[in-house]
Amino acid sequence: MSRTSQAPDTERASAFASLSRVMVIAFVRDRMALFFVLLMPLMFLVMFGFLFKGAGSAHVKLAQFGPVQVLDQVQGPGRADLDKVLTITRVDDEAAGLDKVRKGDLDALIEQDAQGQPVLHFSASDQVKAGSAQGLVNALVQSANQQATGQPARYTLQVAQVEDNSLKPIQFLTPGLLGWAIATGAIFGSSLTLVSWRKKRVLRRLRLAPVSAGAVVASRLLVSLLVALAQTVIFLLVATTPVFGLKLTGDWWLVVPLVLCATVAFMSIGLVTGAVAKTEEAANGLNQVIILPMSFLGGAFFPLDGAPGWLQDFSKVLPLHYLVTAAQSVLSRGGGVMDALPQMGGLLAFAAVLTAIAWRLFRWDDA
Repeated sequence: MSRTSQAPDTERASAFASLSRVMVIAFVRDRMALFFVLLMPLMFLVMFGFLFKGAGSAHVKLAQFGPVQVLDQVQGPGRADLDKVLTITRVDDEAAGLDKVRKGDLDALIEQDAQGQPVLHFSASDQVKAGSAQGLVNALVQSANQQATGQPARYTLQVAQVEDNSLKPIQFLTPGLLGWAIATGAIFGSSLTLVSWRKKRVLRRLRLAPVSAGAVVASRLLVSLLVALAQTVIFLLVATTPVFGLKLTGDWWLVVPLVLCATVAFMSIGLVTGAVAKTEEAANGLNQVIILPMSFLGGAFFPLDGAPGWLQDFSKVLPLHYLVTAAQSVLSRGGGVMDALPQMGGLLAFAAVLTAIAWRLFRWDDA
């Protein structure tokens, strides 16, 4: 091959190597790209690893009302094995036990009918728990039947839903998805507004005007509350249509003050990230780091029963946990004021702490 033909090939190779080097350096220097490509997937790997670490061994909290032969006859080593997967609590009041199942404090209640057949009551609010409870109790029934070799099956498990059988999955999807939507809107809205106004020097001009920092925050709070109320109305209107069939139960109207208190709490998170971040891209990254894990750990998408105890305790620090659990109670489980009032207090306390932090970090400009 001639030298003239080799020269263009060498130049192309050199240009390719130079461009590749520049792109690699640009990628390494781009912190946002590094985060979303490398750190965020790793973060989800660690988070889901902890969440589902104990998912292979389901543990069911079961209430027992009165004598139940399929449970009482299990003794010795078999009882020890049973205790590993079942926490059995004896209750003296059937109605109170069923109410705990309905609220999610217990996974199921088992009793024995007049013919000696086991009857399992479960809640449709958590299909995973209901399925685990039915599977474990059904295994006990089959074991009891096998012991009576050569005889007709002695026991037949009967199941009953504690709620109205007409309830649909939307009944239990709505609170979680609504909570996630409220959190996303309030955090991003307050954070990006604060960063954008500071970057465009709107805050500097407001500072020269007779406007206090409190007035700036209050105006953003009003907008966030109006947006949250609009989200709530739209969610409930769509979910209650015949297509989806959401049935509002209990004092469902309590979801309105719950959403307002939660919006204040979520907005306080946005004020902190908005005070720290210098650009919209940085604020967006910080908000994603907070919202995505909080959505999973707060119970918006699925329960945390398979997660380690310390992770379940940590989830109780997150404001989304209180909004979702309280909204589920008043919208789906017939809850009332006492189911929502403590949660609202917790949300406002959270907001007070983070607002104080945001106030200390607040800057009129980047100078």
